Amino acid sequence: MRRIKVAVTTAADGTATAYSPKISGKVHSIHYLKDGVVPFADGVDFAITVEETGEGIWTEANVNAAAVRYPRAATHSQVGAASLYAAGGTGVLDKVAAANDRVKIVIAQGGNAKKGAFIVLVD
Repeated sequence: MRRIKVAVTTAADGTATAYSPKISGKVHSIHYLKDGVVPFADGVDFAITVEETGEGIWTEANVNAAAVRYPRAATHSQVGAASLYAAGGTGVLDKVAAANDRVKIVIAQGGNAKKGAFIVLVD
């Protein structure tokens, strides 16, 4: 397991885009750290994706406190049908994969010149 920390600082309009170094593996979890002297404003919005494919990892609006998410993606059969637990059951999920790609973190509503950090754990 590898831990990648990505520091993010917002512009005057409260937005920011930051990237992890290139990673290969499955995203196990993402931790949002809200600490320091000038943390993101309450109500910050995140859109976190795999850069090249645009596959979603974590999208959430109006975040007020530190948080941890364990993102998963839907799985499918070879013919594109959703994989389900039992007949008519719940979808089967698996970790989001990245292959020599970066995690892209887009922030909105973060406040003027505010700081936050994300830790991406990769298997």
